Amino acid sequence: MPFLITFKHMFRTSLKVYHSDNKITLSTPILSIGSCFSDCIGLKFSENKFTALANPFGTVYNPLSIFKLLSYSLNNIKPTEETYLNSQGLFANYDFHSSFSSLSKEEIVSQVNESIAATHEFIKNSRCLIITFGTAFVYRRADNQQIVANCHKVPARSFTKELLTQKQILNGFDQFYRDLQDLNKDINIILTVSPVRHIKDTLPLNSVSKANLRVACDTITQQHSNVHYFPSYEIMMDDLRDYRFYKADMIHPNETAENYIWDQFSESYFDAETLKFIPQWQKIKRALQHRPFNPETDEHQKFVRETIIKLKELENKINVREEIKSLEDQLI
Repeated sequence: MPFLITFKHMFRTSLKVYHSDNKITLSTPILSIGSCFSDCIGLKFSENKFTALANPFGTVYNPLSIFKLLSYSLNNIKPTEETYLNSQGLFANYDFHSSFSSLSKEEIVSQVNESIAATHEFIKNSRCLIITFGTAFVYRRADNQQIVANCHKVPARSFTKELLTQKQILNGFDQFYRDLQDLNKDINIILTVSPVRHIKDTLPLNSVSKANLRVACDTITQQHSNVHYFPSYEIMMDDLRDYRFYKADMIHPNETAENYIWDQFSESYFDAETLKFIPQWQKIKRALQHRPFNPETDEHQKFVRETIIKLKELENKINVREEIKSLEDQLI
């Protein structure tokens, strides 16, 4: 998969992603899972009315935990008892994000099982799976040698830290891929590496970690025709290589960078109709966010009626019942 680098005015390298033949439309069922990029792109899908499910198990960073969670859903199986724990008065699960936690074990078990069942139903008909790897470093439980997705503030002595090799990542992907093909042969996979640096690993070791992830992605895309790579990492590191594109922590991309990466993703994967729809919808969204001082004025009532008409013109493309109802409630 070639990526073209162009030079503009000799002070910026611009990476142009390729145009995929497997186009995404508003009705394409999309599952996104993994590191922060999955949260970011999942929010963009949601804001623009796509049929998408983003990080149903919470943010997950390492490849083997991502594959394990996907395998739970593909096979619709429940986590074993040994994956649950009680840490600082809260019940949680080593394979799930800390957002899955509760004072009641019965409640957390129910939350976990419901998320697996819901994701199973969604992934059966999904046509696009976006997986974002964050780090190749993992934490392995000392008591049973199982890799965890989250340590849940359990003391460090309960784990050993290790760096995944390319072979371990590839073996994990192969098992997950077989399960995926058994359930859904029509799905396309987009791999990406999060540009967020894991500075707790130190910057030099973060580079090693990202390198292992990137080499694994390249190998996987060469082995499978329905697996592709989107260069969010390269866009951030090589195209937007300036601290003005970072948040105050100097680690996470800011809104400008997120929007730029989203635009690049859109150009690569969306069909022409979807590319036309997004700015149209964003204009309507801005109108919906308008809050007048006096909603009873003729001017605002006219605005509400006109916006309802525009929304009804989109009913054959997206679900706008909630937006229409909100506006109708403002009519006198």
